[in-house]
Amino acid sequence: MSQHGRGGFGQLGGSRYLPISEHGLIGDLRTAALVATDGTIDWYCCPRFDAPSVFASILDADRGGSFELSADVPARTRQFYFPDTNVLITRFFAADGVAEIQDFMPVVDESREADRHRLIRRVVCVRGVLPFRAKVAPRFGYGTEAHTVELEGGHAVFRSPSLSMALTATAPIETDGVDVSSHFKLVEGESRVFALDRVSADVIPRACPSWEAEQQFEATVRFWRHWLSRSQYHGRWREMVHRSALVLKLLTYAPTGAIVAAPTTSLPEQIGGERNWDYRYVWVRDAAFCTYAMLRLGFTSEAEAFMGFISEHGIMRGTKETGPLQIMYGIDGRRDLPEYELPHFEGYLGSAPVRVGNAATGQLQLDIYGALIDSIYLYDKWGQPVSSGHWDEVGAVADWLCEHWDQPDEGVWETRAGRRDFVYSRLMCWVALERAIRMANRRGLPADLPRWRRSRDAIYRQIMDRGWSAERGAFVQGLDDKVLDASLLMMPMAKFISPTDPKWLSTLDVLTSDLVSDSLVYRYDPAASPDGLRGSEGTFSICSFWYVEALARASRLEEARLAFEKMLTYANHVGLFAEEIDRTGEQLGNFPQAFTHLSLISAAFNLDRALG
Repeated sequence: MSQHGRGGFGQLGGSRYLPISEHGLIGDLRTAALVATDGTIDWYCCPRFDAPSVFASILDADRGGSFELSADVPARTRQFYFPDTNVLITRFFAADGVAEIQDFMPVVDESREADRHRLIRRVVCVRGVLPFRAKVAPRFGYGTEAHTVELEGGHAVFRSPSLSMALTATAPIETDGVDVSSHFKLVEGESRVFALDRVSADVIPRACPSWEAEQQFEATVRFWRHWLSRSQYHGRWREMVHRSALVLKLLTYAPTGAIVAAPTTSLPEQIGGERNWDYRYVWVRDAAFCTYAMLRLGFTSEAEAFMGFISEHGIMRGTKETGPLQIMYGIDGRRDLPEYELPHFEGYLGSAPVRVGNAATGQLQLDIYGALIDSIYLYDKWGQPVSSGHWDEVGAVADWLCEHWDQPDEGVWETRAGRRDFVYSRLMCWVALERAIRMANRRGLPADLPRWRRSRDAIYRQIMDRGWSAERGAFVQGLDDKVLDASLLMMPMAKFISPTDPKWLSTLDVLTSDLVSDSLVYRYDPAASPDGLRGSEGTFSICSFWYVEALARASRLEEARLAFEKMLTYANHVGLFAEEIDRTGEQLGNFPQAFTHLSLISAAFNLDRALG
């Protein structure tokens, strides 16, 4: 339960920032917003995930813009999701009454229509009486564009050079020429509605009376519950698994089937540090793993949509310089994602720079081939048979890998210290060829199988000969070195090595000794393996769930279950995870993170099955 108001966070402007974890997420399969436990929307991009922000006070409390809505008296708050939905409820408990805000973006279907965008905030008094205040302070274009405000027939229209939005309200509103504010009092049973719409020449402002807000609420609840009802998971951790599935669905861009890595940019991996990246794009690796998680739960249409994204945008038809694949794409399939900084934003808790775009798009990361081909293999197995067109592309990728697997790259962690011979990259090249061979054999599809097998076996021998350190008694980060890397927890999951092989069990013990802290797992030691960036980072949550799964597969079930239950205690109040967790247990990095939630699903699924 949170105390109303922002204070007591004690670092670099901390009184103006709530912890990253003090937020819930809402969305409409086109964009998303973060709603803080004090009722403030302090992150929202319109009309899509990667558009410039409208509200970004999470990155700059003064210049970012926000939509404040809260009790106008001291109050405690509590936030939760309406059961089995992505409708967020923030409750206010005050001396004279109890009220709640119902925050949601209407979703009725998954059509490709993407013109109208509506964010509804419905305030309901459930006991006693409670005064409320609202302040709508958009700052368009990442806080760089001036705007005007006009009150027109009961609504306010904000106009900037790139975007116009209309605020309709059933409470009285006034403007100071820049922002819009409202003060009102509710007694038990009364409600007020605020609706924020994108408007244009083709989409005119429209009212949102209470009855319509109620209808939209009910329709949105029905949508999410109908979608979730398709889940085939009935195991021990149903609530957390289903929340993770709902998060992954929220991170899907319905018009194309793309899945973003996270809905935010530049939330720091270290407070005050420079490890701040824009995650509002489609990483081939993340999206492919998401496809696996969705297939595990029975959501085949999501996997089908991602396969459609791959096909429609020619994702597997790359260039001679980068190979068949880039590591990431825009949600519309675009390949150019130039990285630049926003120097006018101070960053979350002073963590600058704030970045837009991502320069890692030009990196060579060979592991993505294994992630993608494995997802196609699983879709072929659990979803629909691979099409002839997709098989031609799979064959082209496999042929390319036979020529190019044995070279240095930037690796899964996107280091910026030059290319190296990463063992994980080799491992996933092996996965790509091994899964392609499986598909060809099972379906009788044309393939240069002798060549593919020679390359697959050469990769296996290289990893066993040069990826193993007898001195460390473990598989290591790079060929012929001694540095540990948590990405190698994927080795038994990828079926490269038996989970009870003596070499693997030894590796698991060494990783536990050197990289694990109370079930939390560090990716690697930056001091031992410089990555080209200053500062440190927290434990990486996807690695922590990989660790759980590795323990489970090694039949160390009591350890696995305890590690899993411990990890769940690091989730926030509504079950969301960021990318990392710091030494104090606070969440760090972009939020919520698809990678973390898909690995939670996989760990829960496999641990539950192992426990019987």
